[in-house]
Amino acid sequence: MTTITILKRVSVLFLALGIFSCNSGTSNSNETKTDSTKADTTTAIAHAPVAAPSMAAPFDVEEVSSKIKSYAAWRPVFDSDSVNRKAAGLDNIAIGRNMADSNEIIAAFKIDDVAKAKAFSADPKLKASMNKAGVISKPEFAYWHVIRFNPDSHEKQWLEVTHRVKDFNAWLKVYDGEDAAKRPSEGTVDVAVARGIDDSNMVKVVLDITDLAKAKAAISSEAKKKLMMSAGVEGKPDIQFYREP
Repeated sequence: MTTITILKRVSVLFLALGIFSCNSGTSNSNETKTDSTKADTTTAIAHAPVAAPSMAAPFDVEEVSSKIKSYAAWRPVFDSDSVNRKAAGLDNIAIGRNMADSNEIIAAFKIDDVAKAKAFSADPKLKASMNKAGVISKPEFAYWHVIRFNPDSHEKQWLEVTHRVKDFNAWLKVYDGEDAAKRPSEGTVDVAVARGIDDSNMVKVVLDITDLAKAKAAISSEAKKKLMMSAGVEGKPDIQFYREP
C-alpha cells in the first residue's frame, strides 16, 4: 500500500514521527487476535478497494472510530454507503483494524468541507447505516488538518499517537529537532502530522511500522517519555497500533 493507502489507514488519520510518547498503559499486542478475527481470516471477504484521493498536504481529514460485531458483516454495508459519503465530500483514505482488538475499526476520509462532513456525521441515515452494519459502540468523530504527509510510505501496519500539547510551535520545534533518519532504526517511517481542527493544540502523529517489536520498544521507552515531556505534551497520550483488514 502506498502512503496514500496509509492515511489509507488515519488517522485517519495520520500523523508523522514517533517522537511522542509511550503510553505504558496501552497494551497493543499484534500477536493476540480476537475470535472474530480468526473467523474473518478463514473466509475471504470481497470488498471494494479504497480509492486514493489526491493527498498533497495540507488537507483535512475526518477520522471515525467504532466497535463492531463482525468485520465480515460491517464491510459490505460500509462499501454500499460510498455514494452517500462521496456526495458529502468524503473520500476514503484508510481503514484499519486495531491490533489489540480487531473489531475496533478506524476509518479515515479526506474531506472537502468540514461543516458538510460534520453534518453528514450527524445525519440519522448514517446512524441507521451503522446500526445495520453492526456498530455496537458510540462512534467517535475527530477532525484533523494534516500539515505534513509522506507519500512514499507503504507498510501495511501503522502506529498512531494522539496527544494534547501546551504550545504547538514549541512541540513542533522539538519534533523537528529529533533526527528523522533515526526512526527507521526504531522500526518506523514517518507518514504524517496533523493538528486538531476543533482544538489546534491536539496533535496526531502517524508512522508506518517496519518492525513491530522495535516500534513498540521505542514508543514505550523512557527516552521517548522524556522527549514528550520536554515538548510540552499534556496528560497521557493515546497510542494505537493498526493493520490493514
